Amino acid sequence: MPTPEYLDHPLRATLAAELHARPFLKLTESVSLVHYAVFAEQKPWLHEALLQTLCSDAGIPMPAQGATHYAVQSPYGWRLKWERHTEFSTFTFVQSRCDKDFFNDVAIQGVPANWFAQLAGSRLVASRMELLTGEEARAARGAVRQWIDGPILVGSNVLGGGQVFCDWCVRPDGFTRFLVIDDGFRDEQGGRLLQRLYEIETYRMMALLALPSARQMSRDLDEIHALLHALMQHMEVDGAEGDDSQLLVKLTHLAVRVESLSGLGGRFSASCAYEKLVLGRIQELREERIEGMPTLQEFMERRFAPAMETCRSVWARHELLASRIARAVDLLRTRVNLAQEKDVTHLLAGMERTARNQLHLQHAVEGLSVAAISYYVLSLAAAAFKALHVLSLPIQPELAEGLAVAPVVLAVIAITRRTRNRSLAQSGDHDANGHSSVGEIGFNSVPIQEKH
Repeated sequence: MPTPEYLDHPLRATLAAELHARPFLKLTESVSLVHYAVFAEQKPWLHEALLQTLCSDAGIPMPAQGATHYAVQSPYGWRLKWERHTEFSTFTFVQSRCDKDFFNDVAIQGVPANWFAQLAGSRLVASRMELLTGEEARAARGAVRQWIDGPILVGSNVLGGGQVFCDWCVRPDGFTRFLVIDDGFRDEQGGRLLQRLYEIETYRMMALLALPSARQMSRDLDEIHALLHALMQHMEVDGAEGDDSQLLVKLTHLAVRVESLSGLGGRFSASCAYEKLVLGRIQELREERIEGMPTLQEFMERRFAPAMETCRSVWARHELLASRIARAVDLLRTRVNLAQEKDVTHLLAGMERTARNQLHLQHAVEGLSVAAISYYVLSLAAAAFKALHVLSLPIQPELAEGLAVAPVVLAVIAITRRTRNRSLAQSGDHDANGHSSVGEIGFNSVPIQEKH
């Protein structure tokens, strides 16, 4: 029987392990947690560099090459959980606590100073969390304001066995605070709760990255909309057809400006995805109200939801304005094409009149040609009759010349008409091959007369 590796698809093991790739923290005691989210859009190499620096300086084994998540115990007592996401990476430090000096640096003691220096300018999220159990939990429940003293205290009963309190304020030390009270969590619920909380904070900040871009884009769209409105009004003015080419150039420039804003589409799309993750993590908390304070979901609906709606509306407005400019360009291009067709029609009519005049001139020249050719032929005939008379032949030159006038004129007319009919027949054959007959008649007939 073949080995399992032989039968499996090359990606089976990787895809199957994805469900277990980021396990929850297993916590059964009071812990202090510090969470960082690193966003380095211009320095994608920084995420792995930070992990390598931390492992090297703190004496931690290096992760496997290409790893996207890593958990390890450090010699300093804290546990590290590192995760590499598409746009950011997270560093979570967890340390057991046996004192009451909450929200201090116990979870990051021993982290090298040069690691923090390397982190400069890329820290998007920094949160301190305290999970309290037993006597510490009961004592902290009555003194929440001692640790969470922001303008608005947000809290709720969660997971049917605990409470969460926060104020979503960044304190002078650069951290936000979450106080979690274990009031009967089942196995591993405390670890899952802390992870959901710092994921809510991380995904919330990642979602809000689109908000500054949305505000700037809104101002750009206001300007483009005003320019488009002015151009459309100018298109409606009588006599503006002469400026269609310039209007088309201006509309094209507006289309280019709108298209240049499309580069932010990835940011807005990611923002929508992060928003869904935030709302999903909040739903997983199974919140129940604590009388007198808003829940996490209510607080998010007050400010986070309007910010996300702003991003969606700005992007929808961008798409609408782009389609309006495209329609305006199509309308103006249609008007330009109609004007060009009108000019071409006038030009062809002028060419037709020119060909008709040339045909009339040709007929007039043919009449003169008949008279001239007949005169030259009769002159030659008169010379011949005189020569024959000198040779004493019974011919009267004047009489013979007079009698020859009618036959000569009729013969010249017949030859001229035959030549013209042959030229017309050749022009008709040439036109049947896809060429213009108007120009052929006019330009072919003139050289014929010149030959005469």
